[in-house]
Amino acid sequence: MATTESTPHDLSYWQGARYRPGESRGHYESWFLRANHPTRKAAFWIRYTIFAPQGRPQDAIGELWAIHFDGERRLIRAAKSEIPIGDCAFAPRGLDIRIGSARLQTGEFRGSASGEHAIRWTLTYRDGGTPMIFLPERSYETRLPAAKSLCTRPQTVFDGELEVDGESIAIDGWTGSENHNWGRRHTDSYAWGQVVGFDGAPEAFLECATARLKLRPLWSPPMTIVCLRFAGHDYRLNSALQLFRAKGAWSDCDWRFDSAQAGVRIHGRIHAAPEDFVSLTYYNPPGGTHTCLNSKLAACEVTLERAGEPLVTLATRHRAAFEILT
Repeated sequence: MATTESTPHDLSYWQGARYRPGESRGHYESWFLRANHPTRKAAFWIRYTIFAPQGRPQDAIGELWAIHFDGERRLIRAAKSEIPIGDCAFAPRGLDIRIGSARLQTGEFRGSASGEHAIRWTLTYRDGGTPMIFLPERSYETRLPAAKSLCTRPQTVFDGELEVDGESIAIDGWTGSENHNWGRRHTDSYAWGQVVGFDGAPEAFLECATARLKLRPLWSPPMTIVCLRFAGHDYRLNSALQLFRAKGAWSDCDWRFDSAQAGVRIHGRIHAAPEDFVSLTYYNPPGGTHTCLNSKLAACEVTLERAGEPLVTLATRHRAAFEILT
């Protein structure tokens, strides 16, 4: 399914916080920004998060996450800080986030996180395409799915500085994205990928996921969504029926997906070496935790087939985001 039609809501709607202070049903919400070096095997990921446990709204917190990936030195440094919710503020429209002294506003963000490592950031970003609405648009207003996500600004360009354990790292024209996700609970298990610019096709954008839900005592079949922006078209293979028709499976650090609908087929592979991942612990609003294996240095090969047109194959050696939630 290919479409270039505009979304029914403006950017400020998609950026705005869904969290409402005091709600007791449980809630998580994240705004994350990520980018890759234009040529080197290096990336960063910074995440501003709300966690509100189910039935205990008074225990809600803000979280600050930061990771610097240096694939050339085989060095990944991650940090996380937790802030009481009373020292946080989240605008219901537009992008205006404060967690402690850290701020995120459209076009700029600053803050710090610490733990095993200490990371400080002062960054700006510019440009960016229209939002890539990952799920069917009506599903953002309904109870299900319980987890929602979209890329609010793909193709953004970042500048500024990271300070990682005292080391200054210049961010000069790194390309990436601004993203927003939220829900009452994390998806039980998933593989998620995103590429902002392929080798030889810098304007192309891919986002995809394969997810499974635990339905006591069984697991759902894999559900796969593939969205590709290429040559002025959005190919969004994300209808409710298509979720189950598509194929997707991962093993260890290797994931393959294949989806076809209305004369369009997109299939591909995202993979990375184990040493390119860092393991993170996510709190789940209903209780318990999930482990997220997070890499921003993965390889990706994806093929677009359209009726009556030549095949298009896109690839990147180390610019793909790849996450596995267990």
